[in-house]
Amino acid sequence: MMERYQGQKVQWTVGFTTGGKEGQKVQPGGEGCILAVELGEVEKLTAEQVRVAAAKAAKTLRDLGAAAVVLDAAAVVEALGPQGAAAIAQGVELALYRTESWKDTENTDPVFYLDAPAECEDALKEADALTRAICLARDLVNCPANKLTPSDMAARMVKEAQALGIETEVLDEDQARALGMDAFLTVGSSANHPARLIVLRYKGGKEGDAPIALVGKGVTCDTGGYCLKPASSMKGIKGDMAGAAAVCGALLALAANHVKVNATVVIPSVENRIAPDSYIPGDVISSMSGKTIEIGNTDAEGRLILADAVTYAIQKEHAAKVVDIATLTGAVVSMFGFTTAGFLCNDEDFCAAFQVAYDRSGEQYWRLPAFPEYRKMIESPIADVSNVSSDGCGTITAGLFIGSFVEERPWIHLDIAGTAWVDSPRRDYQTVGATGAGVTTLYELCKHYAVED
Repeated sequence: MMERYQGQKVQWTVGFTTGGKEGQKVQPGGEGCILAVELGEVEKLTAEQVRVAAAKAAKTLRDLGAAAVVLDAAAVVEALGPQGAAAIAQGVELALYRTESWKDTENTDPVFYLDAPAECEDALKEADALTRAICLARDLVNCPANKLTPSDMAARMVKEAQALGIETEVLDEDQARALGMDAFLTVGSSANHPARLIVLRYKGGKEGDAPIALVGKGVTCDTGGYCLKPASSMKGIKGDMAGAAAVCGALLALAANHVKVNATVVIPSVENRIAPDSYIPGDVISSMSGKTIEIGNTDAEGRLILADAVTYAIQKEHAAKVVDIATLTGAVVSMFGFTTAGFLCNDEDFCAAFQVAYDRSGEQYWRLPAFPEYRKMIESPIADVSNVSSDGCGTITAGLFIGSFVEERPWIHLDIAGTAWVDSPRRDYQTVGATGAGVTTLYELCKHYAVED
């Protein structure tokens, strides 16, 4: 958590003001310098604007070589309440995030102190837990594939979860096979590093209440299989588990903040590699649900493992609602670029709650249509469903494939292929690499369903 200001000696002060033209300006003040940050019209001010402004200020001061800085939150707290102070702290900490490195590096970032009223303490603690969860998600996605096999990811997530009192279970290949998880194992069996199904249960709500299931795609290495990816796409294949990182991060934040809700994470973790007996286009495989699947493309593997994971969440964890999240399709990037994720939903009340959640988080999502014509595109002449569309609309049909396994539960599908990773940051609080997309929105969605005292 960012250290609170208690008269520490600093060289810089960041002063936030409202009412003028947005921007920042360096000016002398007292014994040091002031970075004056103008936030614009107070009536239109949002926590996301504050988060971005604070991040930009942090990067400016780092570039100026500042050593110690105090952030004066008074004006922001007056405008937005305690959430304004939380947005300042989160913007700074995310902006200064550094990717884990396997070489010697020196940290020369400034030390930041936050000057905020005592009434902000609870909001700051909540934001700190969320920020740590986002940074953990970034760490996982940034990690090289040889440092994060399915077993490695399971061990790391279990350690983090158990430290917060979360119940954990990891199913191996034999256990998954006994459950009939053929779609999951068809992908994972092509690698020497065995598949793992990671289950994390946070029981913060009423005993007996069915949980919200958060299902995250956990492909730690995705070559595309026999439908091999082009060389230009290979560098990013280690990050095809950003959905898994997001659901884990959200659950850790729920537990750290003692949110009164029951939520269960299910992560199918595999590598999608090439082996003599790997699945190939034209194969027909089964699934835990009993449905058969025609394989049209081995690089459409995420939806296969998610199908079995969703079935597991419903049949074994008795989920009341299901959210799946994945870096699923390149098509969503063509639609929305690197700032907005696409989503599908089959329940209007659940959709409304999700919209409230992403309004609070500051992340951007856009609902996609699910007309009957799109469902016909994944029909197969030889199996119950095909894993690729017969006529385009790749993002929609990929989501609808997963939706065919939800057994009429309220369901949301999130495709974060464009927002989980940035080579050029689109927000000032992002850094090159993983963004931690989805963590805060999933947290806010689950919090929406928290039981009242």
